[in-house]
Amino acid sequence: MCCFFTTLLFFGPRLAFLIYWLIWPVRVYAVLSTWIWPLLGLIFLPWTFLMYVIVASPGPGLGLIGFDWVWVGLALLADIAGYVGGAQNRSKVPGYTGP
Repeated sequence: MCCFFTTLLFFGPRLAFLIYWLIWPVRVYAVLSTWIWPLLGLIFLPWTFLMYVIVASPGPGLGLIGFDWVWVGLALLADIAGYVGGAQNRSKVPGYTGP
């Protein structure tokens, strides 16, 4: 059961972005201007990237306005918690002799 939740946590934001992109491709293309930032966002900060695509206002010079920053900040905390939580569980692995 733990592996299921870990897999869901890993693929959840990426799958959600794929579904969002399939439903509203014009909005996604309006928010994103290049391909490198979305690729890096999906690899390293998937929750933050997904929230940015959802709350950003499409159009030149709009982006994040007002309360949108709070949602992106919460998503960033979710990404950081995912990285920190994985580092804390290493000591519970049998045979692991880390720092």
